[in-house]
Amino acid sequence: MKTKEKSLAENIADDIIARITIDKKYAVGDKLPNENELSADLKVSRTTLREAIRILVTHNILEIRRGKGTYVKDNHALDGGIDLNTLSAFPMDVKDLYEMRLIFEPQSAYFAAKRATDKELERILHYGRLEEDLILKKQDRTEVEQAFHKSIAKATHNEFMNRLMPILYQAIGKGVILSNAKEEIVQNTLNDHRMIMEFLSNRDALGAKTAMELHIIHAMRGFGIAEE
Repeated sequence: MKTKEKSLAENIADDIIARITIDKKYAVGDKLPNENELSADLKVSRTTLREAIRILVTHNILEIRRGKGTYVKDNHALDGGIDLNTLSAFPMDVKDLYEMRLIFEPQSAYFAAKRATDKELERILHYGRLEEDLILKKQDRTEVEQAFHKSIAKATHNEFMNRLMPILYQAIGKGVILSNAKEEIVQNTLNDHRMIMEFLSNRDALGAKTAMELHIIHAMRGFGIAEE
């Protein structure tokens, strides 16, 4: 599956964010250099810079004050107290979303196997079985699959994982829609979820982690997403 490459303006927007969050070159309330200076520093045209700034203004990271310039806003997503719910509004392609899942969800399954209460484990298995039933009946499973993965994340007892779920929902929702046309992916989902549930039931953390990783890799391969 061919993925959409970021535009030059989007890459420049990312660069500006990195200057704020990693390089600490600009702090909250700071005024960015003027257009000529910043475009020269970033080695892009002023047109591209304006588009990058427009992207960041849209996402509440920068603000333009008429007659004064462009300033860094006080945005919690940039100060370390990240509110990941705001990130769910960012457009991401399928490859981005599944890579995000591959980074976080296997470890989530690992900690869920170790930390889930009996009630939490019961909830995970409930949604897993319900999803299996919907798959066999060829009915929409989007909300149930989200609930299955959310209940695993909740069972990690890690607040970061719970706050990350709005982003993962995008991957799960897109995955369900796309996989409906691919019988192989649907069958893999059925088999993989059974394996995940078995390892979770046995509180086998390494097994659950491996099963979740295989589940996501199977989906990526089914969509033609290369593992790089």
